[in-house]
Amino acid sequence: MSEELRYIGPLEGSAGARGSRFGVLRRISLSFALVVLLPTLLGVLYWGLIATPRYVSEAHFVVRKTDEARPSNLGLMLQNVGLSAGVADSFAIQEYMSSRDAAATLNEQFDFSEVFSRKGVDLFSRYPGPFVSPSDEAQYDALKRYISVSYNGGSGITTLRVQAFTPQDAQAISQALLASGEALVNRLNERAAADAVRDAELAVTEATTRHGEVQQQLTNFRNRERFIDPQIAAAESSQLVSGLLVAAAQLRAELAQLQQSAPQSPQIPAIQGRIAAYESQIAAARSDLAGASGSLAPKMSTYEGLMLQKELAARALTEASAALVTARQDVRRQKLYLDRIVEPNLADKPTEPRRARAILIIFLSSFGLYLLGRLLWAGLREHRQE
Repeated sequence: MSEELRYIGPLEGSAGARGSRFGVLRRISLSFALVVLLPTLLGVLYWGLIATPRYVSEAHFVVRKTDEARPSNLGLMLQNVGLSAGVADSFAIQEYMSSRDAAATLNEQFDFSEVFSRKGVDLFSRYPGPFVSPSDEAQYDALKRYISVSYNGGSGITTLRVQAFTPQDAQAISQALLASGEALVNRLNERAAADAVRDAELAVTEATTRHGEVQQQLTNFRNRERFIDPQIAAAESSQLVSGLLVAAAQLRAELAQLQQSAPQSPQIPAIQGRIAAYESQIAAARSDLAGASGSLAPKMSTYEGLMLQKELAARALTEASAALVTARQDVRRQKLYLDRIVEPNLADKPTEPRRARAILIIFLSSFGLYLLGRLLWAGLREHRQE
């Protein structure tokens, strides 16, 4: 029985499947290289070899008022929700240091082209960057890139971080920003003081004017009526009427006695005439006190109204003067201060950029993008097969 050994080659289907797997692997390797390895390699090349090291100068400060006391529990709760005046002042300084005004102030003291374009600075770190022309907007972008201001709500401390390509530049820019922040605080103090004192002085001026007007009206009244105080004149008239009444009563008593004892006495007509004269004087005095339009009653009403206005004007003037004194005291007591806790340091070694972190971020981002693409592609293939 003869036996033959025959060569059995690979099946056609098996070879096709293996080639298909190799093609998929090649496509996977190519896409992984393009999406993950290439960006990571470029990141390693730039961040590891090309990126210019930067020095960081850091400063810490607080913004407070001179009369700022220890906050209560309610004050702490309000501070946590952003209702504290000190928090608002700190945010104002923070916003200013990150503003275009601060960039313009720095540009007056420093040459941006010199500070951020020194020899040896790489193309992507210098000012202005590639395809960017020098402008105010480019300076502002550089300020936001290399300067950061952050506020800690728990401690109330604001941190200023300035990056530059030399430690001296970083420290100088940090000092300049702190000085501009202090200048802003001074302007806020001056504005608040001017507003508070101006309003109080205006109130004093108005009260003084009103008091003077009422006093002039009172003087005109006295000159026109020819007496100082109608109440005194009324009292004198009342005393006069009382005296006349007493005298008339005495004469009536004397007349009654004569009429009983000596009805034919020649003194009776004289006494009767005197009584009539007294009664006429009493009627005239009473008319001067009240009844006629020229009597003392309406004059006293006018005088009392003027005196009331004078009293109110004097009280308003006193209150306005006290408010002015209080406003001036508050201005001195409630001034804002920018207290430096940590002065800008002179760095002895560069700490930016953080190369390893930047490369890791590039790798993780690229890898995440690659996985997302793979999932989308797999879903698309399944959809086509269906």
